[in-house]
Amino acid sequence: YGNFIDDLRVYVRGGTGGMGYPRLGGEGGRGGDVWFIARERITLKSIKEKYPQKRFVAGTGANSSVQALKGEKGKDCEVHVPLGISLVTDDGKQIGELNAAGERFLAARGGLGGSLATNFLPCKGQKRIVHLDLKLIADVGLVGFPNAGKSSLLSKISHAKPETASYPFTTIQPELGKIMYTDYKQISVADLPGLIEGAHANRGMGHKFLKHVERTKQLLLVVDISGFQLSIKTQFRTAFETILLLTKELELYKEELVTKPALLAINKMDLPCAKDNLNELMSQLQNPQDFLHLLEEEMIPANTLQFKEIIPISTYTGEGIEELKGCIRKSIDEEAEQENEEYRKKKLLLLQTSK
Repeated sequence: YGNFIDDLRVYVRGGTGGMGYPRLGGEGGRGGDVWFIARERITLKSIKEKYPQKRFVAGTGANSSVQALKGEKGKDCEVHVPLGISLVTDDGKQIGELNAAGERFLAARGGLGGSLATNFLPCKGQKRIVHLDLKLIADVGLVGFPNAGKSSLLSKISHAKPETASYPFTTIQPELGKIMYTDYKQISVADLPGLIEGAHANRGMGHKFLKHVERTKQLLLVVDISGFQLSIKTQFRTAFETILLLTKELELYKEELVTKPALLAINKMDLPCAKDNLNELMSQLQNPQDFLHLLEEEMIPANTLQFKEIIPISTYTGEGIEELKGCIRKSIDEEAEQENEEYRKKKLLLLQTSK
């Protein structure tokens, strides 16, 4: 999975409280807390390099004394983490998530200081193991089987320079790029490692790939017009079968993924026979129910993806690239407008009910 780290297991412990002062009824200071704070330009790799022990312990509360009957609180420990982090316990329970810069999560609370209630003895801070589970946040996620041309497409539409080659699995770690428009609007695109059949069951890089799809607003399926075959031992799939298989993998992992807005880019239109294959594919996509018999029953998705736009492209000649950029922009803008409209309606409803 390359040098990319998307899961980090850390130990957190709140500070111990300070001692109470029995003679004068003094109260010890509370132990410090451990906070996770979302920040931009932070990676899990940089956290691991900076804190190789992966231990975060807050400061101890000050003891009560004649000079200060109420001891001061211990120093908080603040850990900066990337955006798009899910916080998960060792037994797999999600306890929180940080999606926007500045968001904070209390990971371990400090112990109470010694007081009359505790016989002037301090309490220990909370301690636990937390997994920092990163799910990329991007506007658009490129989804497709290996060698469909996702990396080439990312390098054409953005300033990212992912590795490309003629063999499958050149992308072994997520790549992020930004599409820059003339009016300075920016849209982030994530090129995710290629899926294979059985990815939902964690074959290949299954879950490592699919968990990143969850955190993209829209999907852009990239399909090779001439079809796909991973190796001599695996079955050849046409472009139509590829689309159905990708849909099935997303659906089996999490049904909500299929409800995301989706675009379809049909790549390698520079190849001979591409035009005939495209005509055949378009007729299949118009009436998918008539062609489902081409696949084994267990590979047919319950719901077929509804594409907002279908754009034939060639990353080799540049055909359709500008049109695709325009479609991505239009789709993102429409989605944002819809969200704003829903927000406005909610606000209006709240105002009316409060009156």
